Amino acid sequence: MTEPEAAIHTERPLAHSRVARFWLKELPYIVVLALTILGVAYTSISHQPLVGYWEFLALAMGVVCIGTGWLHAHTREARFRMLWTQVLHWVAFLVAMNIIVFSPVQQLLTAPGTGLALLMLLALGTFVAGVHISWQICVLGVIMALLVPAIAWLTSYALFLTLAIAGLAGIAMTFMWRHSAEETARSHV
Repeated sequence: MTEPEAAIHTERPLAHSRVARFWLKELPYIVVLALTILGVAYTSISHQPLVGYWEFLALAMGVVCIGTGWLHAHTREARFRMLWTQVLHWVAFLVAMNIIVFSPVQQLLTAPGTGLALLMLLALGTFVAGVHISWQICVLGVIMALLVPAIAWLTSYALFLTLAIAGLAGIAMTFMWRHSAEETARSHV
């Protein structure tokens, strides 16, 4: 193996290693985002608030924030302060979420409205925690907040979207059928 070939072979594992480390570092944010999108999808389809799911996600987000903050805090005092700040922060948001599902308050909201309110609280909690911890968490909070109007829009236009998708699928199938019929006709000539 020549020297340039050897250099290429040693650079590839390093490049893969960097990519793997990047994705591993971003994995907690990706997992929380994926769980949020799954919760949003389920809420959109079922029209149920998923109270326990959003509370679980708030706890998971708290763990992600503490893990991220731990990496950024370099002294024992800074870690202790960050830990208690995040614990109090997320407990406050869990209390607020439970106030929303408290029977007299929930009677004022529809099931989808309750789910949207819980997601908005989770988004706000995530964004505010990110202000103190990491820009990635801020971005995650903004994405969560943007999902709230997306759910409302999808819910309002679900029938229209279903009909539009069915219509587009029908048109696509018609063109594919015509194209295959023309191909068959050409092959027989």
